[in-house]
Amino acid sequence: MPDQAADRTVEQTGDGTDGAPGATPPAVRVEGLWKRFGEQIAVAGVDLTLPAGKFIGLVGPNGAGKTTTLSMVTGLLRPDQGRIQVAGHDVWKDPVEVKARIGVLPEGLRLFERLSGRELLAYTGRLRGLPGEEVDKRAAQLLDVLDLAGAQHKLVVDYSTGMRKKIGLAAALLHNPQVLFLDEPFEGVDPVSAQTIRGVLERYTTSGATVVFSSHVMELVESLCDWVAVMAAGRIRAQGTLAEVRGSASSLQNAFLELVGANGRDTGNSLDWLGGGSR
Repeated sequence: MPDQAADRTVEQTGDGTDGAPGATPPAVRVEGLWKRFGEQIAVAGVDLTLPAGKFIGLVGPNGAGKTTTLSMVTGLLRPDQGRIQVAGHDVWKDPVEVKARIGVLPEGLRLFERLSGRELLAYTGRLRGLPGEEVDKRAAQLLDVLDLAGAQHKLVVDYSTGMRKKIGLAAALLHNPQVLFLDEPFEGVDPVSAQTIRGVLERYTTSGATVVFSSHVMELVESLCDWVAVMAAGRIRAQGTLAEVRGSASSLQNAFLELVGANGRDTGNSLDWLGGGSR
């Protein structure tokens, strides 16, 4: 495997490590993670420690390796090399313990579309081993808070994109996981639904749980997160508190552009024909 040291421009760690005896383990610890698809290296030796009880953003341009990394961390994709722990448990050696502690809302989530929203939550909760009465109680509360009560008996196949994201989030939260993983949760979601999702997630992290979500929208990450990891070309370029990663830059957007090497990119000369309405 190629050496990644030259590409690690910044690597900072915030609080939440588990060095002290009896301390809470990190929400996620990744060591030496690699994934290759044919000749393409998607994830190239990632080391990452995400503290518990934080709202964490995994940010990067399209193709950075964010989705692949989250898929491996949540046990959906087996890595070629590396070690992953979630809440102190090894993802591949102790998968049952890990899956009991996590909720996942992947990008392009496939749902049981011929169930209604209420039926989907009832099915999901019982698969998780929750008592039926508790499932029904939690489902009713989630449907209400996520503004889906009026559509609870509607088939999921007829849900809009925003409604699908919200019912998927409800299913991921139903068993009250310690760590919630979300891949582009606001992609394609209208502003009203986005605000509803945001409120639920903020309330969830206030209770001491951890949210890890991927995004390439820096303004959203800066307004939501208190801890950030920046990824580009399959490697982690920076990780730490929002203030640490932002550094002396005026915004996370500017810090991000510098970290991924996109500052000062000139597109003007190659598009000198564009504009003015002439052909």
